[in-house]
Amino acid sequence: MSTPLAIYLSDHYTGATAGVELARRLAKNHRDQRAGAPLRELAAEVADDRVALRRLMAQLDVRPARYRRIGGWIGEKAARLKLNGRLIRRAPLSSVIELEAMLLAVEGKAAGWRLLHDLADRIDGLAPDTLDRLEQRAVRQAETLERLRREAAADVFTETHR
Repeated sequence: MSTPLAIYLSDHYTGATAGVELARRLAKNHRDQRAGAPLRELAAEVADDRVALRRLMAQLDVRPARYRRIGGWIGEKAARLKLNGRLIRRAPLSSVIELEAMLLAVEGKAAGWRLLHDLADRIDGLAPDTLDRLEQRAVRQAETLERLRREAAADVFTETHR
């Protein structure tokens, strides 16, 4: 099915696939730091959110395009190949950039849940209560990411200017 809604949901699923990969990488890279526990929780929730999106798509008889899902996975991997001041090792700035990217992704996810909620009275298969819960979780995730991003930036930028 290639309706505008199917395309929209497939695009969000592609983003969710990249988001799961990035969230897991963030959790792994910070496992021994103060951000480790909240990032592990975030990674689990982001994976759950992708499952919820997939269920919603199934209810609407929308299948994620395989090439899009693979594209999201590849896109996340390609994003690692950025100039960050270091060629081989992970640069301290990488955490700030990755947290910011994850924050933007989660804010996009929240916007998607809000939009679907607005359509719930017009499209069978959209459950407003579920969409409210998913949106509220995304808002909480964004708050956590913003706090972690600011902490990481303070650490990185003040360390480099001492």
